[in-house]
Formats: sequence, structure tokens, C-alpha cells
Amino acid sequence: MPLGRSHLSNEDDAKRGLLDRYSEDSDAEEIIQHSDQVHFNDNNNNNDSNININKLEVTDSATATTEYYAQLEVDDSEMGLLPRHSTDRRRLLEDHNNSDDDDIERADTSYRLPSEGGSVFASFLNMSNSIIGAGIIGLPFAFKEAGFGMGFVCLVIVTILVDWTVRLLIYNGKLSGRSNYQDLMEHAFGRAGLLSISIAQFAFAFGGMCAYCVIIGDTIPHVFRSLISNIDDIPFIWIFGNRRLCITFFTTLIAYPLSLYRDMSKLAKTSGLALITIIVICISVSIEGPKMEMDIRGNPDLRFSFANDELIQAIAVISFAFVCHHNSFMIFGSLRQPSMNRFARVTHYSMTLSFVTCTILAVSGYLVFTDKTAGNILNNFPPDNVLINVARLAFGINMFTTLPLETFVCREVLETLFWPNETYNRFRHTLLTTVLVLVPLIISLLTCNLGIVLELTGGFSATMLAYILPPLSYLKLSKDGLWKMNKIPYWCLLIFGLIVMIFSTFFSIQKVVLGNSLEQDATCDL
Repeated sequence: MPLGRSHLSNEDDAKRGLLDRYSEDSDAEEIIQHSDQVHFNDNNNNNDSNININKLEVTDSATATTEYYAQLEVDDSEMGLLPRHSTDRRRLLEDHNNSDDDDIERADTSYRLPSEGGSVFASFLNMSNSIIGAGIIGLPFAFKEAGFGMGFVCLVIVTILVDWTVRLLIYNGKLSGRSNYQDLMEHAFGRAGLLSISIAQFAFAFGGMCAYCVIIGDTIPHVFRSLISNIDDIPFIWIFGNRRLCITFFTTLIAYPLSLYRDMSKLAKTSGLALITIIVICISVSIEGPKMEMDIRGNPDLRFSFANDELIQAIAVISFAFVCHHNSFMIFGSLRQPSMNRFARVTHYSMTLSFVTCTILAVSGYLVFTDKTAGNILNNFPPDNVLINVARLAFGINMFTTLPLETFVCREVLETLFWPNETYNRFRHTLLTTVLVLVPLIISLLTCNLGIVLELTGGFSATMLAYILPPLSYLKLSKDGLWKMNKIPYWCLLIFGLIVMIFSTFFSIQKVVLGNSLEQDATCDL
């Protein structure tokens, strides 16, 4: 008997158990009607009951939005029995001395009924917030690299591919009976799969930390200098007008202590601030861009250029902004009556909103600054622009709480990879956190080029998470042959991801080594 099911002792509980095993919303009522097939065996004197469930025959199985999902026979009946978090094993080790009753009670709290959870709208907001993050600030720079025409084409293509691969990833989870990305890859490819997803997730989160430290230096000093004209003459306050000292102060005294927390759930609630910040930035750039003087604008002849020579790097930057695959299982699991057609609605709505938002910012920023567009579009504006400084302040403050979230991801990846069966150790926890915060801090002090950070992170890790691992795991898990016609789209996506990852990473490293970046970032002088 699976753990957490022994409490089912009456007809209502049996119906609930069936609902947990089969979560398609259109089939829920039919499953309840089949609950009469459940029989209990009460021969034992203990409280456990043996449940035998006859095979359910559901006539209306084509409830997905497309026939694509109906092509595969998937047994997802045990999805509700899987742990929600990859850290459950370590937490169970810490509590191994507890009684059996406590174990059952704790296990029960890890599962919920399909009727519980958030609505499609709530999941749509969560996914939109996961997509529309700090990476959106570099989309005008992506248009500069690709050209206006190809930049827009790449934005459309990436939106479609991410929409597809997010849903494909959840379907792979159903095929494998796994409820998170790490367990999916480990099930499909063993230790090599776990290593690959760990590297991709670590690189994506670590690159995000580097970008957030750079953003702190790009935003906060400008705000202080605009508010205090003689800031260099004021004791102690002058450090907030210096880029390197400002990054060091806020990272070590605010972000680092927050990163030491073991539970990041409270910080996750601040994600609403990120969404508001992005809206403020879009409005600010759209309003203030056309007002800029001609001497700080870019070449107007390049506004509608079709293609430039850094197309692959542009795809990497756009991918960094759109990738949300590391959160997809969590969003799917939080959905009320989680099913593929309901999750498809969440994905379509989120991608549409993200595409519109990203297009507004990318187009409004690039058309003004063209060849002068910086990796952080806010750096193109004068330091005394009031509306832009409001956006800078909100964006910079948001980085204080966003950086610890990425630290948490990196630390959990290392803990799961190297100490999967170890209990919590305070010294190891503190040492890992210190190193993880210190290294991005040093990198941000050495460079002020946000564009190159986005290129490297997007080119290496975002492409793995979005374009390589999902089709690769599907090809591994699917029952029919690898070389059939219906596998061609997955092979094409896999090849596309490999090309983008290899060439984008190579060109970005070449740009760093040769120092031939054309971006002139004024914040380096602060």
C-alpha cells in the first residue's frame, strides 16, 4: 500500500483517492461514478485498509487541446504519490527518529486532492512572473545584435518553442512518473541525466546572480547621484554613488544574510514586486525614449535593419528572458485539477502576455538607441531622468530579494548532487552560501557589461533547459522508434538547441577574451 493512502476508510475517501489518481478535469465526475468498484478488506484489526481498484474505462479521453497529447498512452495515475520537492529525502533523513504515525501524518501533508490548488488564472500569473523577469531588460540589446527584422522573428520563434517545450516537459514527467526536472532526467539517463540538469540549472541560476549584481551597480548609484548632487563630499553616503562599493555594500549586507535562510518561501512572495517593476520599466522606456536628445540616440538609418551578424547571440539573450522550465513542474503541481489541457491554457496565456510585454520593451528601446543600445536599456538614459530613476530604484531593490532566490537554487543543486543523503550541516550551508555570493560579486566588480552575462548564461544554460533536454528526454522515454516521421520535430529542436548553445557560447567567450565588445556602458565610470 503506498504511503499516505492508508487513511482511506470510507466511500468518500475512496472517491478522493481516485480523484488523486486521475486528474483530468473533464473526467472527474465520471471517475467518481466508477468509485463503486472500490472494495475494502477489513479483515485486519489495524487501521490500514487494503484498496483494490478495478481498471477504469473512461470513454471520453480526448480532453486535451490538441490530438498531440492523445497520441501517447500515458499512465499518470501515480503522479500524485510523488514527493513535491527534491529535498524531501534529506528532510526525511533529518526526521528519521520520528514515530510511524508522525511519518504518515507528514506524508499526508505532501499530497492534495485535484480539487485543491490554484485556478488557471493564478497559475497564469505565476508563470508570467517566472518569465517576465530581469532578462527582459536585455531584449533591446538582442534586437541590436540580430537586427530589427530578425530580432522580431527570433522573439516569435522563441515564444513558440518555449510554449511547446514547457508542455513537453510536463508530458515527459507523466511518461516517467516523475514530478520534477531532476528526477525526470535521472530516471531517463541515470547519473548522467542528473548531472546534466544540475549543471544547466546551476549555470542558469549562477548567471542570473551575476546579472543581478551587475544590475545593482547599474541602477542604485544613478538614483543616489540624482538625489544628492554633492554625494562625493558627504561622509559614508558617498559609497552609494560609487558603483563597486554600492554593489559590495548591498550584496554583502542585504543579499548575503537573506541568502543564508534555508527556506526561501517568504522571499518568493516578493515576486509581485518584480512584475510591477517590469511594468514600470516598460512604461518608462516607452514614454521617455522618444523624448531623448539626438546626441544620445543611435543611428536612425538602422532602425528597421533586417539582420545583423550576431543572430545566434541574440537568440541566447531572448532565451534567457523566456526560460521558465525550472518552475514548470511547480506551476503544474499547484494547478487545481492539473491536466494537460488546463496547463496548456496556462502556458498559452502566459506566453502571449510575455510576448506582448517583451515586444513593447524591445521595440521601444531599440528604435530610439539602435546601434548604441546597451545590455541594460536603462543605461542609455541620462542619470537625471526622474521617471527612469524610479524604474532604476524599483529594479535595483528587486534584485536584493531576487539574488537570494538564485543562491538557494545553486545551493540546493550542489546539495542534491554531492550530498544527497546527508543531513543539514550548518558549516557546509554557510560555506556554500558564502562562496556562491562572493564569486558573482567579484565578477560584477570586474565587468559592467550586462549583455555578455546574458549571452553566456542564455547560450549555455537556457538552451539546455529549453531546447535540448526536453526533446532529448522525450526521445528516450517514448516507446516507439527514434527514427519515425513523428520524431522529426524533436530531432530538429534538439539540433537547433545544440547549434545555438555551441556557437553562442563560443562567440561570447571569444568576445570576452578578445575584448571586442562594442557596448559602451557608462556605469563603469561610477
